[in-house]
Amino acid sequence: MSTLSSKTPTVRERLANYKTTELRADLSHLTEGDKRALVKLADVSDLLNSVYYQQIWSGASQMRADLQEKAAKNQSAEAKDELHLFELLKGPWDRSRENEPFIKGVGEKPKTANVYPEDMSAEEFDKWVMTLLPEEAKRAKGFYDVVVRSGQEGALELKKYSEVYSEYLEPASRLMKEAAELASDESFKRFLRMRGEAFVSNRYLDSEVAWLRISHESGLEAAIGPYETYEDEMFSAKAFFESLVHVRDFEASGVLQKFTDSLQLVENNLPIPDKYRNKELVPPPIVVVNQVYSGGDTAAPLVAAFNLPNDEEAIDLAGSKLTMIKNVQHAKFDSVLVPIARVVLKPGDMEYVRFDAFFGHVLYHEVCHSAGPHKVVGTNDTVRSRLQDLHSAFEEAKADITGLFAAKLLIDRGTIDDITLREFYTTYLASAFRSIRFGLAEAHGLGQAMQLSYLLEKGGFVYEEGRFSVDMERMEKAV
Repeated sequence: MSTLSSKTPTVRERLANYKTTELRADLSHLTEGDKRALVKLADVSDLLNSVYYQQIWSGASQMRADLQEKAAKNQSAEAKDELHLFELLKGPWDRSRENEPFIKGVGEKPKTANVYPEDMSAEEFDKWVMTLLPEEAKRAKGFYDVVVRSGQEGALELKKYSEVYSEYLEPASRLMKEAAELASDESFKRFLRMRGEAFVSNRYLDSEVAWLRISHESGLEAAIGPYETYEDEMFSAKAFFESLVHVRDFEASGVLQKFTDSLQLVENNLPIPDKYRNKELVPPPIVVVNQVYSGGDTAAPLVAAFNLPNDEEAIDLAGSKLTMIKNVQHAKFDSVLVPIARVVLKPGDMEYVRFDAFFGHVLYHEVCHSAGPHKVVGTNDTVRSRLQDLHSAFEEAKADITGLFAAKLLIDRGTIDDITLREFYTTYLASAFRSIRFGLAEAHGLGQAMQLSYLLEKGGFVYEEGRFSVDMERMEKAV
């Protein structure tokens, strides 16, 4: 049963839920070539926007063009608002309201997105995969191929991303190589060249490894390509194109690097059977950056951090990398979390709401994506492939709670000596209401709802007289 109110908000009312925030980044340490490379990468980001709209829904690209034309022709506030919200949410559905459509005539958001036929069932897909050769079956369940219908019989067929989206990926490939010529750092040049080649070859593994090996001395960072699988609500398997272009914050990166050394300690102390432990974790390097441009799978709310890649083969070869986006995190804390905290917390608890605790938990959340088993014990199957559409929300919930577990462990060990556990828990409580606003149709929002329900049931969070607070003793046990 829907939890939404019976009154459907207008487009203007939906827009009012978002706050325009200026993001700033220091470019003074960049060479002139680096700055020119940023312009090229911004152009790549715009091309990947077009790819993403093709991926998310078969009608999205045409609807966007129609809304742009309508807004340009009649100049009405209503037409401009519709276009603004469509581009903010990257489609005609409001994630914060269980993917409720806000454009007249639009139906339910298809779980298949446009990376499978909309009329395909999970049962039909499974039966088809059983008829494929092993390599084709791997592609069918993998990140980088679309499943389409072909011929008069409408049989299922695989098509490579490089073929389906060639109109945009071929010019993006050229721009990536042009940016590589301008950039100053050799390792960043190598990533741009290899990822540009991957756009046309459809082979991403080598460029994933190249991304993981970008030097800590590079002034530029960028995550560009098919990464997240949240929008594949059928199997959480197909990767959607995005672009996040950053400049490195060298000082902050150096301070946080020490926490990667604690990942194995956290893993070894998790309250799980020994057979599920990852005994040879590759600690992810931590990079702190400031965002300058984005495109593709970057619908509101803005991502504050990420731990990539998601491709298990790349992780096995070279581990993962944690990227913390500092200017976005400051914006979220100042513009969203603090105002929410004033509404939901007991007034006396505001002193425990700190940016360092927020930043720290986001850090541990992302690091803890690497914790625990990534493959089903005794098989070569990934946990992702077994959980399918349930994976994304459970993975986000796992990382959140394991992050709180890590915070207590590191405080007890003296690794963290400038943030108290009460500050972690109280800031996390306020942030829970920030995240749950994303809606139950979004992985982070659903994962947060699962956690909030459990922690309230166990008494870790307490609701009294219209306000929330933390019961420290019960919270520690619940975590």
